[in-house]
Amino acid sequence: MFSFLQVLPLCLFVSASPSQSMADQHESVSLCPPQADHATAAGHSWFPGPPPPMYSCTLTPELVAKAREELQEKPEWRLRDVQALRDMILKEHPNLRTRLDDAFLLRFLRARKFDYDRALQLLLNYHTGRKAWPEVFQDLKPSTVKHVLDLGFLTILPRPDPNGRYILFLQPGKWRPNDYPFVDNVRAIYLTLEKLIQPEETQVNGIVILADYTGVGMSQASNPGPSLAKKVVSILQDGFPIRIKAVNIINEPRIFKGIFAIIKPFLKEKMAERYVLHGSDLRSLQRNIPPSVLPEDYGGTAGRLDMSAWSRLLLDCEEEFIVEFCQPDPLEGVVLPDSMLFEGGQAGGKDEDAFRGLRSQLYYCY
Repeated sequence: MFSFLQVLPLCLFVSASPSQSMADQHESVSLCPPQADHATAAGHSWFPGPPPPMYSCTLTPELVAKAREELQEKPEWRLRDVQALRDMILKEHPNLRTRLDDAFLLRFLRARKFDYDRALQLLLNYHTGRKAWPEVFQDLKPSTVKHVLDLGFLTILPRPDPNGRYILFLQPGKWRPNDYPFVDNVRAIYLTLEKLIQPEETQVNGIVILADYTGVGMSQASNPGPSLAKKVVSILQDGFPIRIKAVNIINEPRIFKGIFAIIKPFLKEKMAERYVLHGSDLRSLQRNIPPSVLPEDYGGTAGRLDMSAWSRLLLDCEEEFIVEFCQPDPLEGVVLPDSMLFEGGQAGGKDEDAFRGLRSQLYYCY
């Protein structure tokens, strides 16, 4: 779990078109997620609700301009680009049971700056990751990770930063290996990311991660090996349509740098450069995340840290996640070329040997 968090700290409607008749016959038509009712939405007014069943852009003029500049998104071509990706899916992978609605496909186009081929690769990786890691994705719904949420392992800070980015806050020191399996933490984080990526503003702005490593010791640090880290890196870098813009680590122990050495080879250079280690220096943290966003616990002015609000939001979305994840394998009957297989599914012996050699050094440092 410790090494994983360094990687982090991670209605179906086809628009009218010439290809609509093909989409109407597609198996994914049954995977229509339910719309949140007004009472639920009102209860969580601090976080944007899911997109409407028929796509209508919800971006402000400022975000439209930002998407054009940073993501190569042209509003006048947006639905044409979505249709192009949809046509590629239906032609090249007709048996893939995936959502084909505009809002869903836009996530992948934005994450890959509207490059059709790279967006399709990301979509396939998104589904392949689920197949490669069934212990994480099988029966994935909030009620199955309620113990993780109740523990206060993660939350979303209620105020986005000045760049409009929501902050995923993690407390890995809350977890004890004897309490429950490590993969439950991964499941809770993945559900959170799935909810975070729904609003269009998150798709454009990305997210920030803040991880407080208070209480992390050798029991957490030595629990997962590089094969697990490699799986998580592959999912987050190449298999999930979200932009992680910064990872802030505070109160990290001395062993952190040693563990990070295991993960860094799997990280893309751009991602590795986005890690900022603050130690116990709150002023350093506040230079990256302003006090107006931080809770009082970290010298901020945003009130006391509330770990329960996000838990309630996720649990209220139980039905939505059942429809999204508790369905037949979307890759059943689909044959993918070797170039599109999930890279994190296997770990080489060299990775494990390196970890065994480093583990003794970690005990020495600790």
